[in-house]
Amino acid sequence: MLSTERARRIPADASYSALFHLEADPDYGRICYTQSEKDDGKGYRMRLFVVNLGRADYQETLLIQEMLFRKRQHEEIEDLMLLLEHPPTLTLGLRGRESNITASREQLKTWGVGIFKVYRGGDVTYHGPGQIVGYPILNLSHHGKDVRKFIWKIEETFIRLLNEEYGLHARRIDNHTGVWLGNEKIAAIGCSIRRWVTMHGFAFNVNTNLEHFKWIHPCGIPDKGVTSLQKEIGRPLDMDVLFAQVATYFAGQFGLEPKFIHPSILDAWAKSEENA
Repeated sequence: MLSTERARRIPADASYSALFHLEADPDYGRICYTQSEKDDGKGYRMRLFVVNLGRADYQETLLIQEMLFRKRQHEEIEDLMLLLEHPPTLTLGLRGRESNITASREQLKTWGVGIFKVYRGGDVTYHGPGQIVGYPILNLSHHGKDVRKFIWKIEETFIRLLNEEYGLHARRIDNHTGVWLGNEKIAAIGCSIRRWVTMHGFAFNVNTNLEHFKWIHPCGIPDKGVTSLQKEIGRPLDMDVLFAQVATYFAGQFGLEPKFIHPSILDAWAKSEENA
């Protein structure tokens, strides 16, 4: 959460605390600034801090990303990922075409749908309830400095998760980033990387309202569809379970140990930046 003049406080979903076994850690602030920790003489164990923001406004979350991005560039924090859901929102990447938004601006405004032009790859993307959005703030200097491999590992996260947990054959498609079931996309990817630190990330359709994708040509690809895990399985899924699975599979791709931390730590980081 941020408590600055630029952003209002974002409510956190308290229901995940039992699942993630959050602890009151007296060294909570210290560990979040530690670069790595010894693992019983077996070398170093690198961690991925994960913060579940629940349902969060897009613009407010962007401010949080920018703050974390600066701190990661200066090695003030370790690798971290925000997990959340957005209210209905459309985002356009740097090369996105507004013509790929098919609903009228008047309709979208009436429905309370925000539209944001953002500094990331990809075209137009829909975000909404029931979709897990992940914003990894990783320093790729510690992960091989390979942008293509970074994207490949995000794709592999969902390919393996869907196969191993739900028995679904997910795949890549040539010339199109993301993860697909048949010719329908289930996970979209759009990232920004500066000085080897990443921002933005992925959107994974779990219990997403697929009717909302009629507002756009998803990712600027009019001849392919979208799907969700709910559609494929035939029932709604427990979002808390999926948040945990996404964090675990993502961290595994990068050889990191996921450590869930409470959103309140973001307040402390924001205040430290204000006082710097």
